[in-house]
Formats: sequence, structure tokens, C-alpha cells
Amino acid sequence: MSLTVSHIVKSYGKQTVLRDVSFSIEDGEIVGFLGPNGAGKSTLMKILTGSLAADSGNAQVDCIDVSANPEEVRRRIGYLPEHNPLYLDMYVREYLQFTARMYRMDRVRQRVDEMVERIGLGPESHKRIGQLSKGYRQRVGLAQALIHEPRVLILDEPTTGLDPNQLVEIRQLIAEFGKDKTVLFSTHIMQEIPAICDRFLMLRKGELVADHAVDGIAAAELEQLFHELTH
Repeated sequence: MSLTVSHIVKSYGKQTVLRDVSFSIEDGEIVGFLGPNGAGKSTLMKILTGSLAADSGNAQVDCIDVSANPEEVRRRIGYLPEHNPLYLDMYVREYLQFTARMYRMDRVRQRVDEMVERIGLGPESHKRIGQLSKGYRQRVGLAQALIHEPRVLILDEPTTGLDPNQLVEIRQLIAEFGKDKTVLFSTHIMQEIPAICDRFLMLRKGELVADHAVDGIAAAELEQLFHELTH
């Protein structure tokens, strides 16, 4: 299994955010992560990346315990947070080179060239990040998540705020890179689940209320199920 979550509990003071959450994701799966705002999706993703500790339970990436070996886990995960933490004064290639060096990669310039080409950043790669549109900033965020060739991608609402054309482009990139990686991504856009996912998980008030294969489910059916399980 690429990702294993076992009985995770997390509270902030008296508020319990995750309640005994368990699931696993196999190699090569693309899994959509659904739930209302405040359901606990981002908290669980932060626990999986080792940036937040669970109160109890266990999370593993490639059979490596996240709490015991967070640095090793981070080398295997590409993470794009909900609020894309870019350095707006840096140029696109400069930022990606900086990211690659943080991972102590060899062939830094060659790897940056590869990512610029694959993610379609070429026309904008000479610009400062602060000059880019939201869609191109998300591409830069994906590039930094993929620069070190991780086995697992964790993406927190990567298409929020994009226009319809940008949304389709980022969705296609996720599907392309998901062919040889495990992907967990959260979204509020129901159409993305049948479009690119093998499976979906659904949280409500910190509890896992659905874990289903997509199996041809239409976006309208999924929206109805979401309403029934989370309202």
C-alpha cells in the first residue's frame, strides 16, 4: 500500500477534528477526497505529510511510519497545500531550482527543464511568479511538488479558483502524473471525481462516511450522495 491511515484522532483543544479515521490507498490509485469545509481533510493531509502530529493512531507512506520518520516520508511525497506557498519575487526557473536543491537533487537544471516542459510552463518560465495568472501559479505549485520524483502526490484543492479552461488543464495534468504515482487530492468540484478518480473518500465532521470506487458514478449522483451524507 502507498498510503495507510489507521485510527487517526486529532483534536484542537476541546474540538475533535478527526475521529478514528482509517483507510488505505494502493499504488497507482487516484483518490478524490470530499467533505464540507471544516470536515478535517486538510488536517489529515498535513498529518500524512508529517507537518502535523496526530493525537493517536498511525499513518504510513510506503510502509514508513510518518511520525517516526517524517524526513524519509517527505522525500517520497509531493505536497501542494490549499494555499500555494510560492515566493512571488522569484522567477519560475529560479524557484524550481531552489526547490530541487532543497531535495539535494543531481542534475538540477536538467530536471527543472524537464518539469517546465511537462507541466507547460515554457511560455511563462521567464517571468516572476508574482506576474503569473492563478492557473500558471498552480502549475508552478505542481512542478515543485513533482520536482523530486515522489511516489505519492497529496494535493489540497488544487483547482480552487481556476477558470473553466485552467481547471481542465490542471485536471489533465493530475490525470497524466497519476498514471505512475499514487494521488490523493481534495476538491469541492464533483465533476473531477468521475473525470479522473478511481475512488473517492468522504469526511463529515471528522468521520469517514464513504469509501467507494467511482464505477461510472455521475457527478449529479455524487452531489446527491454528498448532500445526503454530509448535510
